[in-house]
Amino acid sequence: MTRPQLDHTLADSLPELAHEETGTRFENPQLVALNEPLARELGLDPAWLRGDDGLAWLSGAEGGHAMAYAGHQFGQFVPLLGDGRALLLGDINGFEIQLKGSGPTAFSRPGSDGVGAIGPMLREHLVSTFMDAIGVPTTRSLAVLTTGGTVIRQQGAVPGGIEVRVATSHLRVGTVQYAATQSEDLVRNVMGAAGFDDARQMLDTVTRRQFDLVAHWMRLGFVHGVMNTDNAALSGETIDYGPCAFTERFDANASFSSIDRMGRYAFGNQPTIIAWNMARLAEAVFPLLGQEKVNEYVATIQPAWDEAWARWIGDDHDGLNQAADITTYNREHGINGKPGPIFIPRNQMLQEAIDAAEQRGEYEQYNELLAAVSDPYNETAGPEWMARPEGQLPYVTFCGT
Repeated sequence: MTRPQLDHTLADSLPELAHEETGTRFENPQLVALNEPLARELGLDPAWLRGDDGLAWLSGAEGGHAMAYAGHQFGQFVPLLGDGRALLLGDINGFEIQLKGSGPTAFSRPGSDGVGAIGPMLREHLVSTFMDAIGVPTTRSLAVLTTGGTVIRQQGAVPGGIEVRVATSHLRVGTVQYAATQSEDLVRNVMGAAGFDDARQMLDTVTRRQFDLVAHWMRLGFVHGVMNTDNAALSGETIDYGPCAFTERFDANASFSSIDRMGRYAFGNQPTIIAWNMARLAEAVFPLLGQEKVNEYVATIQPAWDEAWARWIGDDHDGLNQAADITTYNREHGINGKPGPIFIPRNQMLQEAIDAAEQRGEYEQYNELLAAVSDPYNETAGPEWMARPEGQLPYVTFCGT
């Protein structure tokens, strides 16, 4: 197989947001995880991806585009963020392929090397694979590579890492916010690139998608950890897993992110935050709507949330609230009439697997857990102990992607 022929639909549709990047050529990139079924779904040959040309392509040697966006980060508006260590290679068969941690871009912070640490890349690969396996709308991970170099993080020098992420679209609420700082025409162009005919259609559809997504998270005990508006995809896919974790109890105060010191994005705050994010999206398109249509939209917000909550939580709220372990409860009671997963990426076991890979280059435990959560309804996919509760133990995750 020759190198994939990618289109550049997003960059061509929104050239005002796209900065062409030459890419970075790493000395010794190596695959540590490859989602072969996803590769075949994209029309990519796993054998080619494992070869020298494939490794160079997967690590960004041929360049791509970094995309501009804005965002509210912990409630504070930043008018320009952009892909500071991400590179959009292009799209193929209806999916965009983006690298995370592949080197500096025009949007990198001063002094940034643009490279990620291997641990957070392994976390996103495994957790997003699990989310896809249980039907949560999500970006997906095609591969994780080591760069051959090291980066300095909280735990000292660790291997540099790149994740190859696949999404139906990388457009975010923050993309619309950035466009709104530029011109109404650019907002319209973003809406068109996202597949919406007008601002009201976009608001209604994105709100329903995001409300349904977050209610589904709540049912599983998933804590995103950094629900900034630049981390809310217009597609309704879970994006940017950074400091994510799972709470075993339906604990509103459960918060695991090292950068969320005030608990803004704690488990129980996620419904409020997603509504807040949708309000910021409405602000960005207000000039295209006018007050009357904004008022009409506001009147739909509570019913839309109630519908999502009823779908994923509903009459099970009291049982979930009292359960010692959300996953065990879901396994016994099901979710929407379907079985609950046997295996999930529990915090301690995932961290132990990542530590072994990151610090000692040992991937056996990681691969064993990845196999279990890739087939989470199959009790033979992993050892029995992986299905046991750990208890609500103290735990901290770091945003390293």
